[in-house]
Amino acid sequence: MLHKGGATKYDVIVGQLLLTDFTVLKIILSAVVTGMIGVYFMKSMGWIQLSLKKGSVGKNILGAIIFGIGFAVLGYCPGTIAGAIGNGYLDATVGGLAGIVLGTWIFAIWYPKLKNGILKKGDFGDITLPRLFKVNDWVIVVPVSVLIILILVWIEKAG
Repeated sequence: MLHKGGATKYDVIVGQLLLTDFTVLKIILSAVVTGMIGVYFMKSMGWIQLSLKKGSVGKNILGAIIFGIGFAVLGYCPGTIAGAIGNGYLDATVGGLAGIVLGTWIFAIWYPKLKNGILKKGDFGDITLPRLFKVNDWVIVVPVSVLIILILVWIEKAG
């Protein structure tokens, strides 16, 4: 789907970063709204149970730094690297795969020191917006979905 949408092309990704091509944003927002509705529908039907991971400001900051470095060096995010590798793009196959393996290895080595340090900073637990506001899941899912769809329509009309 990333390939079909054009998100595995370097020029499209750079266009997103330069705010001249919103293909990647449209793909991400479409996936978010589809996934959100699908997951919460399956949860409400009792088909699945969510198993949330605890989050923290430290985890988000460290993840953003690692993500940002990889993105800045190669111009792909992890998802688009996988799609670009599937397309046979040499830069993604060599640089992206090496970056993923190297980054994972470095994180694994540093993890014992990080887990009780920066990864614990600003711990906010396994909170979700419905839990935070103490409301039914759909009270959040429906308006957020409508908002995302309106944003997608606006982006499409803006060209």
